[in-house]
Amino acid sequence: MSVRPGSGGQPAPHIPVLLDEVLDTLALPEAGLAVDGTFGAGGYSRAMLAARPSLRVVAIDRDPTAIAAGAALAAESGGRLRLVEGCFGRLDALLAEAGEAQADRVVLDIGVSSMQIDRPERGFSFRNDGPLDMRMGAEGPSAADLVNEGEEGMLADIVYHYGEERRSRAVARTIIEARRRGRIETTGQLADLVAGVVRAEPGSGIHPATRTFQALRIAVNDELGELVRALHAAEQVLRPGGRLAVVTFHSLEDRIVKQFFAARSGRSAQGSRHMPGGLRAGAPVRSFTPVTKGPVLPGEAEAARNPRARSAKLRVAERTDAPAPAPLATVAALACLPASSGGGRR
Repeated sequence: MSVRPGSGGQPAPHIPVLLDEVLDTLALPEAGLAVDGTFGAGGYSRAMLAARPSLRVVAIDRDPTAIAAGAALAAESGGRLRLVEGCFGRLDALLAEAGEAQADRVVLDIGVSSMQIDRPERGFSFRNDGPLDMRMGAEGPSAADLVNEGEEGMLADIVYHYGEERRSRAVARTIIEARRRGRIETTGQLADLVAGVVRAEPGSGIHPATRTFQALRIAVNDELGELVRALHAAEQVLRPGGRLAVVTFHSLEDRIVKQFFAARSGRSAQGSRHMPGGLRAGAPVRSFTPVTKGPVLPGEAEAARNPRARSAKLRVAERTDAPAPAPLATVAALACLPASSGGGRR
């Protein structure tokens, strides 16, 4: 999900990433049900409703502000759009609660939404100082809670594994030292602390705190765990011939989607008869067949007009008529921190 920066520092209208490619690879049916598991500003939902006048959409978002903002689109849809507040990792249960048994299409746009990033009071970004929150929903511990209460080794592991920050030990140590002087309450405070120990990469234009903020956001919202659960939930609800499209924005997300599709299409060792959850009668269960050969990337024009699209990758697969096998423990493991090692180099 992303927006184009507007003039005067104001965000321009929301631009759904890889929209044309998503619609093309989904091959929407004339009627039936599509699930937008990450509603956000409603870009994909709006496009699907416009493309197929008889299609119904159930749109899910854990952020109550996104659900509230989508009320106008739901009213315009003439009953074809239903908004559901909840985590997309429970999309199978949420769909059942909405009175729907199966879906024809599922689309997931992973990660933080532009509306969350662009509102300083949500605490996702260091571009404008705000409370260190980062919660996509309205419940649970905030990033400030994690930063001020987490043990040094755990913080280092989070920053190293979820942010891929090599200086994670130094970041964690600096946080521990700073909070002895008082709580770290704002995004500006944290960004300044990280910038003091992480050097900016010359010519990259990337703030030194970018990886640390990503790591904390992923941990606060259990983003990778939600993705794993959503993939398995989509597998449960899709009809034979139904399609699942997933847009990711960094390597941790894409690795999970890639390995899930590879295992479920019988293209990896995870689908072998020696692995749990990948076997029926001695052979791998192929619950999906690939629609895209490798990831679909944004074109030069989209990347130029929308910088946040540059890292996006789209993968799409089609559901077979095979029963959904047991969840893949190997894929679930990709969402977890390894045994504590005090991550990072220094």
